[in-house]
Amino acid sequence: MYIDTHCHMDFPDFDQDRKEVVENAARNGVSYIINIGIDTGSSSFSVEMARENSIFKAVVGIHPSEVGDADSRTMKMISKLAKEDNVVGIGETGLDFHRGREFEQKQKDFLLMHIQLAGFLGLPLVVHQRDSRDEIIGLFEKEKLPGKVVFHCFGGDPELAAYCRDKGFYVSFTGIITFGKAEDVRKSCSEYPGERIMAETDAPFLAPEPFRGKRNDPSKISYVVEKISEARKEEPAICGKRVFENSREFFKI
Repeated sequence: MYIDTHCHMDFPDFDQDRKEVVENAARNGVSYIINIGIDTGSSSFSVEMARENSIFKAVVGIHPSEVGDADSRTMKMISKLAKEDNVVGIGETGLDFHRGREFEQKQKDFLLMHIQLAGFLGLPLVVHQRDSRDEIIGLFEKEKLPGKVVFHCFGGDPELAAYCRDKGFYVSFTGIITFGKAEDVRKSCSEYPGERIMAETDAPFLAPEPFRGKRNDPSKISYVVEKISEARKEEPAICGKRVFENSREFFKI
């Protein structure tokens, strides 16, 4: 059994065959798909999918790259959506300076609002971090964080890994862990506490080998879990069961 803990099935990449993709995932052992919002539209879509199909659970929030047009009304809508029955987390939120720092302060402001919302509702926080390690650590050190935090699409930064480990955060690995040159990611995985590891596809992005470059989907989560067990030199069935239970515990499903 598998749980894809981070997916974007609401994206237009799936408009032509969304139902078939979900059915195929279920046939391949996927019990739950955690669909992650990046703005109000995708967050609403995630909630709607969770209402219609029990395989879906929703996470609602504003991606840091989407804060440019956001305002106080945006967070009011996210706060309203967050109270829906099938919402299991807040995010994805965080800091992303890969394309520049034009909205740096606004990203930080929205990250703080997500932290406060997650804490108020007792929901876990799903964090996106790109080219912003020092800034996000600095911000986190000043704030009261919710009880559960996951850094999704975890890479091979040893300093961030050490910080997450010390804080008791969860980390989630994508298809990147299967890439030939991703030794640093596999090293992070091998050294991280097993009870804090999850798996995701981040579909439609980051398809694992041997599908790299093609559209990703939740049925391919097994390739990520298999590589996690390989990196950790663990029996696949035992590692897979732990990853599954970690995910259930984190999202309370």
